[in-house]
Amino acid sequence: MESGKRLSTKIDATVPTAARMYDHYLGGKDNYAVDRAACEELDKVVPSTRALAVNNRHFLQRVVRTLAQEHGIRQFLDHGSGLPTQNNVHQVAQRVDPNSRVVYVDNDPMVLVHGRALLDQNDRTAVIQADLRDTDVIFSDPDTQRLIDFSQPVGVLFNSVFHCIPDSEADGPLAVVQRVTERLAPGSCLVMCQLVSEDPQVREHVTDFMDKATQGHWGRVREEKDVAQWFEGLEILEPGLVEVSTWRPDNEVAPRQLTQEWIEFGGAGRIL
Repeated sequence: MESGKRLSTKIDATVPTAARMYDHYLGGKDNYAVDRAACEELDKVVPSTRALAVNNRHFLQRVVRTLAQEHGIRQFLDHGSGLPTQNNVHQVAQRVDPNSRVVYVDNDPMVLVHGRALLDQNDRTAVIQADLRDTDVIFSDPDTQRLIDFSQPVGVLFNSVFHCIPDSEADGPLAVVQRVTERLAPGSCLVMCQLVSEDPQVREHVTDFMDKATQGHWGRVREEKDVAQWFEGLEILEPGLVEVSTWRPDNEVAPRQLTQEWIEFGGAGRIL
C-alpha cells in the first residue's frame, strides 16, 4: 500500500466499523445505532458472534499474560487494537511487570480519541492511528520508537483483525506478517487469529455482508489452512493453532465456543 497514506480523523456515524461492532458485542458504549443494526443482521446468519467476541477477548488476555509470565516479554505492539475495554493489553502486561510497554495501532479515529483519553496518565503506553498494513509508518512512529526496543523481543498482536484486510501479494496478511517478522529480534512472539469457517456458504455470505456494511473495509472470512500459512517458520506455542477459547483456558469451566458456524482460530508463534 502507499506508505504513510493519510487516514481520516472524522468519525462517521453512518457507516459501521469493525471496531465499534466488536465494542457492541463486548457490551461497550462506544458504538452507534448503525453498528448495532449491523450486528443484529450479522446475528441472523452467525448467531454465536457475541459469545465468539467475548471468548476472543479472553484469549487475548490469556495470551498476553502467558507471553509476559513465561517468555519474559515486556513490550507489545497491538495491531488493530479496537476500542478500549476492561483488561486491556497494557493492564494485563503491567500486572506482570509495571514497566511493560504497549503501543496500540488502529485506523479507526474513534479508537484514537478514546484510547488517548484512557492512556493519558500512563506514559508506558501509546495509541497511534495507522493502517495495520503500513509497517514502515508503524515502526517509525515517534511513540513506537520511544516505547519499543526492536533489538529485544516484542509481542506483536494481530488479534481478530486480518479478516478486515483483503488478500494481496503486497499487502495481504501473509505479506504483512513477513514484513513484521523480518524486523523482530529472536524470542519475539506473534499472536494471530481471525474468523474462519469451513462452510463455504457462511464464508461467502458473511464476507459479502461485512464488505457491503463497512463500505469496503473488509477482507474475508478464511479457512484454518489460511491461518496456518502465516505461522510457517515460527515455533508454534502449545497447544498449537486452535479455536481460541481452547487456548490455555484458565479452568475447566471457562466459556467455550458452543457452535461452529464460524470460529476464531489461531494461536501464538515464536521467532527462533
